[in-house]
Amino acid sequence: MTARPVQHRPRGALRRVAALLSPAAAVAGRLAVERGAVERRDRLVEAARDRIRQRRRPTRPKMRALIASGGATLTWRSVPVPPPPGPAAALVRPIAVATCDLDRALVLGATPFPLSLCVGHECVAEVLEVGDQVANVRVGQRVVVPFQINCGQCGSCLAGRTSNCTGVPPLSMYGFGVGGGHWGGMLSEQVAVPFADAMLVPLPAGMDPVAAASAADTMSDAYRHIGPHLPGLLRRDPDAEVTVIAGLGRRTIFSASVPLYAGMIALALGARRVRLVDGRADVRAAGARLGLEPVHPRELRRTPPAALVVAATASRAGLWAAMSRTAPDGVCSSLGGLHRTARIPAMQLYGRNISFHVGRTDARAVIPSVLELIADGRFSPERVISTHGSLDDAPRLLGRHYRSGDVKTVLAG
Repeated sequence: MTARPVQHRPRGALRRVAALLSPAAAVAGRLAVERGAVERRDRLVEAARDRIRQRRRPTRPKMRALIASGGATLTWRSVPVPPPPGPAAALVRPIAVATCDLDRALVLGATPFPLSLCVGHECVAEVLEVGDQVANVRVGQRVVVPFQINCGQCGSCLAGRTSNCTGVPPLSMYGFGVGGGHWGGMLSEQVAVPFADAMLVPLPAGMDPVAAASAADTMSDAYRHIGPHLPGLLRRDPDAEVTVIAGLGRRTIFSASVPLYAGMIALALGARRVRLVDGRADVRAAGARLGLEPVHPRELRRTPPAALVVAATASRAGLWAAMSRTAPDGVCSSLGGLHRTARIPAMQLYGRNISFHVGRTDARAVIPSVLELIADGRFSPERVISTHGSLDDAPRLLGRHYRSGDVKTVLAG
C-alpha cells in the first residue's frame, strides 16, 4: 500500500500567537537583546520611519519583495529599493534563491519568529553596486551571500566565529523579519549587504549558482557537523562510521536537506559508511540514492554506535537518540532546536567520554570550504534539489513546498 503524501497546514492565528508566547520564544527574545538592544531598536524605528517617508514622498524606485504573512500567504509586494550602499557596503541582485529546512515551519507559523516578513536567506547574487571602500568584490561579480550579518573586524569575526559577530546585535540575519533584525529577505530584487568585503564570497568560475545557493546556510550548517570532527576520527580509525539522525516521525515539519548534505559531505571527506535515520520513506529513498544507508527509526536501537553522530533533528527524542548512539570517545554534533530545554543522558556521555557540540553555523567562515568541495567534484549538492523553477513563479512553487514534504526548492532568474 502506497503511503499518502504528507501535507502540512499553516497554523491558525491562536497557534501562531501561542508560538510567539512560548518559553522558547522568551529565550530567543532574551538572546536577541542581551547586547545591542538599543541598536536593534533604533534600526527598527528607522526602518518604520523610512517606510512612512517613502510612502508620503518617494525618493527611491520600487522593487518586488516576496512577503509571507499569516496563513502561509505569499504575495509579491512593491517596496522601495534599499538606499545606495555606504562606503563598506554593497547592493546585490539575488539570481538563485534556495529554501532552508526551517522555512516551512517559519512560514506556517510554527516558530517564535513573527509574521509577516520577507522570505529567503540562502542565495547566490550578482553585485550591482559597491561602496568606495570595498576592495574584494566588484560590480557584476557573482557571490554567495551568507545568511548571517557579520562585520569581519570584531574579535569574534577575526576568530572565525562569524555567527556571533559583536559588530551587530545577536541573531542578525536575512529572511527572519523583525526577529532577525529587519535586514530583508533574499526573495527581493535587491538586497543591501552592510559589510561587503567581510561577507560576500565570490562564486568560483563556472560554478552553477543553483547548485551553490544553499552554501549560504544549510550546506554550511551540514559541513560544520562533519568537517571539524571527521578527519581526526578517521585518522584514529579509518573505519569510523557516521550516523545522521533526522526526523523520527513521518510528519516532521522540517525539510531534510541538512541531514542529506551532512551525509554527502561525510562521504566526500572519506567516511566509508554513513547511516541516515529518518521516519520519512521519501527521505530514506533520497539518502539511498546518494550513497547513504537508510535506517528506519524503529531499527536505530539495533544499529551499532557510531564515532560521529549528527543530531539533525529538532526533537527532544531525536537529540536523546543521537547521544545514546554515539560510540565511546566519539562526537555528537547537534544543530539545536526550537525547544527551551531537553534531557541529555549525562552519565552515559560522561562514562563514554563523548564530546557534545551544539550551536549555529559560522556560515561566512565555512562557505569557502563548502565551495571547495563542490569545485573539486567531491560534493554534488544539486542532487538534493527536488524542485527547480523561476523566481517569477516563487509564490506558487514555494506555497507548494511549504505545504508538502519537498526537500529543497531552488528558484533562479
